[in-house]
Amino acid sequence: MIEPTIVVVVLLGLIGAGAPIFLALGASGLLGLWMARGSIAFFFAPTSFFGQLNSFELIALPLFILMGNVLGATPVGRNLFHAASLWLQWLRGGLAIATVGASAIFGAVSGVSVAGVAAVGSIAVPQMLERGYSRKLAAGSVASSGALAMLIPPSVPFIIYGAVSGVSVGALFIGGILPGFALALALSVYIYLRVLRNPDQAPAMDGPKPAMAEKIRSLGNIWHAMLLVIIVLGAIYTGIATPSEAAAFGAAGAIFIAAVIFRCLDWKTALDIFKSSIKVSGAIMLIIGSAKIFGDYLNLVRVPETVSAALTATDLPAWAILTLIMIALVLLGMLVDAVSLIVVTTPILLPLVTTLGYDPLWFGIVLVMNLEIAVVTPPVGLNLYALKGVCPQLEVEEIIRSVVPFVIVQFVMLMIFILFPEISLWLPGLL
Repeated sequence: MIEPTIVVVVLLGLIGAGAPIFLALGASGLLGLWMARGSIAFFFAPTSFFGQLNSFELIALPLFILMGNVLGATPVGRNLFHAASLWLQWLRGGLAIATVGASAIFGAVSGVSVAGVAAVGSIAVPQMLERGYSRKLAAGSVASSGALAMLIPPSVPFIIYGAVSGVSVGALFIGGILPGFALALALSVYIYLRVLRNPDQAPAMDGPKPAMAEKIRSLGNIWHAMLLVIIVLGAIYTGIATPSEAAAFGAAGAIFIAAVIFRCLDWKTALDIFKSSIKVSGAIMLIIGSAKIFGDYLNLVRVPETVSAALTATDLPAWAILTLIMIALVLLGMLVDAVSLIVVTTPILLPLVTTLGYDPLWFGIVLVMNLEIAVVTPPVGLNLYALKGVCPQLEVEEIIRSVVPFVIVQFVMLMIFILFPEISLWLPGLL
């Protein structure tokens, strides 16, 4: 086992030295293949890299990223929060709960958690602070609910997991609906109970009660984006289109909404959006391809089988082993970004999970639920820094402290879906 140890040390050393994650994965994997098979590794590694990327389903990745970036440049996020706040204004803590609802719906529009935090947080946090909400409640509700975009389809992490594991992306999208909205409900219930116990953290309704006509008008500014999401996901769920085909329609529809309906897409904005989408998509593709080199080396020296045999030999119950895995993933998520964590850990953990008798579809769902916790935990919690970027009046340390109770709620929900796998698999089985 000396060679795998050397490879892991090289991987961690490169990451610690600040090397790009794709370079660390590719170089350490290539080193391992060379030690195991000699010079043939220099032919095997490129084959692994391009073979992983030669997937029709991966076409959905850049298209959904483009769709989210285009809609993120429109007032959709602001309009979602405005509509939710009008409908929930009567409720103490309604603005914070509206933030959760707006983030959940915006997650179905963008599929990227950072985009949700930026779009909703830039509007929600100032309004909550202006109306007397506690700073911790305002920051925590935005940072934690922004992570819902990772679970509610169309989800970029689901596309990546599907490409690495071979599980149907459409089935993953269906499986993410119930956990996503269950988590949104749990966060909303927590906020309500928190302000019920501590009324000083959120004031009662101030100002006149909004008229029903005003509430209905607020929906008129979001119906087109919602209709686009329903059509895109409906095409996937009914089998009319593959995720890649639906993503192409979604990207074209998002451009139409931005350019024709909102009239906020000029040539400069469009060019910036395309540049950003290409940059993000290219970075993710590099990581996926490089991780395949690393994963093929691990499979070559039978690391997944060794890890699986060692854990199953402990005679621990399956739920205990899974709990240990999830705790390890939470800790790793504090140090490694979500994309890298999926592509590195899936080849190692998926054989173990299937050996324990669990469904690969279910594991993909709980893995992404775990990553939702990772994006709001320091030091790599991207949502924390995204919120700081759009709300400079908040301190990073303040944001970190604010998300702690929300992370506990997320972890409790994660354990529920681990202990009762049938909840995650009910909707995919039904459809």
